[in-house]
Amino acid sequence: MSWIVLIASGVLEAVWATALGRSDGFTRLVPSVVFGVALLASMAGLAYAMRELPVGTSYAVWVGIGASLTVAYGMWSGSEAVSLAKVLLLLGIVVCVVGLKVLH
Repeated sequence: MSWIVLIASGVLEAVWATALGRSDGFTRLVPSVVFGVALLASMAGLAYAMRELPVGTSYAVWVGIGASLTVAYGMWSGSEAVSLAKVLLLLGIVVCVVGLKVLH
């Protein structure tokens, strides 16, 4: 169960990071609210997962998922440039996250 919560928390990290960028310095209400809710839920999930999983592994997986999804969404939406190098590096992050799960 901790791994499922950790993965969901990583996804929520991408949500709050994207919402933060769209909030225009917290001047737009809806993205600001989405940021706050997603941030709290993401942190709560990370804290829950850390009750059973090592801190280093939990944090690395959480950040890896969040960062990868944030960049992938940016490339998909057109706000980030797409390149083969970026795609390969993102895949490398994903492989490392899966490796941490397998080694656990």
